[in-house]
Amino acid sequence: MSIQLTESAAKRIDSQLLRRGKGLGLRVGVKKSGCSGYAYTMDYADDVGAGDQVFEAHGAKLVIKAEHLPMLEGLTLDWQKQGLNESFKFINPNVTGECGCGESFSVNRDAQTA
Repeated sequence: MSIQLTESAAKRIDSQLLRRGKGLGLRVGVKKSGCSGYAYTMDYADDVGAGDQVFEAHGAKLVIKAEHLPMLEGLTLDWQKQGLNESFKFINPNVTGECGCGESFSVNRDAQTA
């Protein structure tokens, strides 16, 4: 299982946790949503539950539920600044299509059922 976290994403996670005053890391997942099928979810991770897997890089942690791992296998999470905009960027090799607005995505059938 391979999930990558860039240095810029790790710094952003750490700064958000510091501002918040608590937290273990960032919880990343997927949910059914939008016209393409799925959307990414993000929240603070205050603990690691049964079935969670933790990925650590550059001192920051990503917590992912086991049920979401097939659709996130090979994911790289980056933090990007483009002009006045800045956000997390999901670079996911399982994505086969995205909606026009970029809010949702589809994955190959193997990733959905694995």
